[in-house]
Amino acid sequence: MIYSRLGAYGRRVTSDFEAQLRAVSLRVTRPRLAVLAALHDHPHVDTDTVIALVRADHPTVSHQAVYDVLRALTDAGLIRRIQPAGATARYESRVADNHHHVVCRSCGAIADVDCAVGHAPCLTASNDHGFVVDEAEVVYWGTCPGCATDRTPQRPE
Repeated sequence: MIYSRLGAYGRRVTSDFEAQLRAVSLRVTRPRLAVLAALHDHPHVDTDTVIALVRADHPTVSHQAVYDVLRALTDAGLIRRIQPAGATARYESRVADNHHHVVCRSCGAIADVDCAVGHAPCLTASNDHGFVVDEAEVVYWGTCPGCATDRTPQRPE
């Protein structure tokens, strides 16, 4: 059973986060719970945004503590660090499935795109050079609806 409670500023902390931490032998701490909650509520955010979200609920948590938590959670496989070419690293909590990303060239917005075919890796390399391929990372690039609307030529009145 998963129960939830609200953090200091309304961010949800669930017992599932605690179970996830324990399952990978990480201690349950407020900074770890706060980072998991922030990434659950705000996917694809950069480090500075994670720090701001965590510090909104826990102002005494240091920047370094958040960096350390991000590293520990990434190493444990609880979160994923993505870094599209030419963009800052972002973090997400959606890790238990096979999906890719679409990135706006204009504003940098990122959205999840489910894999088109089956389980990881959903693509097959034409020549794997002897590697045992276990993952294929695809990034689609384009213009998000908001930026596309902004670029629509305006007719003079």
